[in-house]
Amino acid sequence: MRTILVADDDAGFRELVSELLGEAGYRVLKASDGAEAWELLESSGADMAVLDLNMPRLDGLQLTQRIRAHPSHAAMPIMMMTIRELAQDQASGYDHGADEYLPKPFDHRVFIAKVRALERRLLA
Repeated sequence: MRTILVADDDAGFRELVSELLGEAGYRVLKASDGAEAWELLESSGADMAVLDLNMPRLDGLQLTQRIRAHPSHAAMPIMMMTIRELAQDQASGYDHGADEYLPKPFDHRVFIAKVRALERRLLA
C-alpha cells in the first residue's frame, strides 16, 4: 500500500482529500501546514505528496523545493492543489518542482485518476 502525504491548512479540505485517497486504497499522512508535513515526511516517509500552495510556516512551493533538494525524497511525485487557476500560478508550481497541478475545486474522479497516473509514471 502506497503512502501519500496530504498537507493543507483547511481541515475540511484535508479530510476530504484524505478520505478520497483512503477509499482509493492509499495510506494517508495528514499535515496542517508545510512545516508539519516536512516533519512527517522525515519521520514516517511517504511515496507521494499532495500539497496545498497556500499554507502557514512553509508554503507548498517552499516545501516542494525542500523535498526536491533532499536526496531521500527528491524523486517523490508531488501534486500541487490550490484555488489559484492562473497560468502563471500553475507554471510557478511546475517550476518549483511539482509534477502535477490541480486547481480547486476539482472533480473527485479526476483527482484520483491524476494520483494513479503519477503513481504509474513516477513510481513504477
